Amino acid sequence: MPVTPYEITSRTETGWSPEPARAVGRLGPPVPGVERIAVLRGGGLGDLVFALPAMHALRETYPDAEMVLYGPAWQRELLASRPGPVDRTVTLPPVKGVHDPGPDVRGDPLTLRRFFAATRAERFDLGVQLHGGGRWSNPFLQRFGVRCAVGARTPDAAPLDRWLPFSYYQHEVLRMLEIVGLVGAAPTVLQPWLSVTEQDLTEADEALRGLPRPLLVVHPSAGDTRRWWPAAHFARVAAVAAQEGAGVAVIGTDADAAPAAEVVRECLAMLPVGRHGAVRSLVGRLSMSGLVGVLARATAVLANDSGPRHVAQAVGTPTVSVYWCGNVINAGPFGRGEHRVHISWTTRCPECGVACTDPTGPRCPHDVSFVADVDPVAVSADVLELLGDGGPSAPRGTG
Repeated sequence: MPVTPYEITSRTETGWSPEPARAVGRLGPPVPGVERIAVLRGGGLGDLVFALPAMHALRETYPDAEMVLYGPAWQRELLASRPGPVDRTVTLPPVKGVHDPGPDVRGDPLTLRRFFAATRAERFDLGVQLHGGGRWSNPFLQRFGVRCAVGARTPDAAPLDRWLPFSYYQHEVLRMLEIVGLVGAAPTVLQPWLSVTEQDLTEADEALRGLPRPLLVVHPSAGDTRRWWPAAHFARVAAVAAQEGAGVAVIGTDADAAPAAEVVRECLAMLPVGRHGAVRSLVGRLSMSGLVGVLARATAVLANDSGPRHVAQAVGTPTVSVYWCGNVINAGPFGRGEHRVHISWTTRCPECGVACTDPTGPRCPHDVSFVADVDPVAVSADVLELLGDGGPSAPRGTG
């Protein structure tokens, strides 16, 4: 019989023992005899970063178990030679609601049958669903044949052996720590952190060669276009930083080419020709390792709520970020000393006026920016302050 959220903590003579100093929520009993752990975490770069503290907690609780991370192919590139809690990664096949690589990539039944046969052959003792409310991911994980499955669930999702009710407005780091707490994994770190390797820094140094310091790295994109601050605002802040003597590197994948090109073009238009060499586009030029290195070498990072922003924080680089108010709850930094947050309090679509704060309601069809009203002057002031405090760039996030 599945264990409900209220049946996982032993009673004491005075009632339930929530152990508030050790866990996010109630701390459940560890699963006995765990030799292999499967962790399911699809999604984007930021989603993986948010899962890191939960995986560190699992590693501390089950130090001798092999931990296998199931996710997109790029996770292998990012984690293969990097110290961390994961022993190996496995690429997910295309599956609706779990791994959607793109509209032109479709899964097939034969590939799925082979995939699940391979996962069952692993004989996992513990399966950890860190992939949302479970409508698609819970039944997917159950097909692994794990001895004990744990995760969150919405009312319409399949229950796991140990589960928590899914509430959209909860910070992702804390949600995942609360989930692994159900199987006895108390937090060992609260902030996500990612080790920086010599390979990261070597590629970054080559890409950044000749740029002035201090260095501002700009990422003007995000997975959802509604989280995009206008490129003209990014350009204005970048131009002010360059005029003050900083170097500017604009980053992104090939999918980010349009907003990144607009930022570079408008930034250069605001600068005298003699300062044009201080601005460089690295869009499409960095491997995952190089991206980590560039973010670690930065004095400060200016970004939307995006994967590279979260990686920057995980390697110890100060950030200035533009957030929609709802996303601050789910994905905002915990501190404000080195991580400055500028919030748009937009609660209705600027195009049609439909309310946008109810995650269960229908989504309007517009992809217009929900954060365009954030003031570039205030953002620029924080950027200049962090650039001034940064001093010479040094490797961060090691250890």
